[in-house]
Amino acid sequence: MGVHQNIDYEKFPEQGPFLNKRVKVCFHYETDRVLFGTVVRDDLDEPYLTLIHLEDGRIVEDSECQFNVV
Repeated sequence: MGVHQNIDYEKFPEQGPFLNKRVKVCFHYETDRVLFGTVVRDDLDEPYLTLIHLEDGRIVEDSECQFNVV
């Protein structure tokens, strides 16, 4: 567990333009094997986290995959 100054009960980092967008995701640049998902977090401030909820139920960080908006 951790604590971040920018996140508490009443505040959260400002969210970016990818929030709630449908995206196409691949891993290891294998563009012939894609999954679809939705961006559920897109921080513009610290901790700069982008999370994608894949249609198969998994959640991945943008640093673990490649993605683009559909």
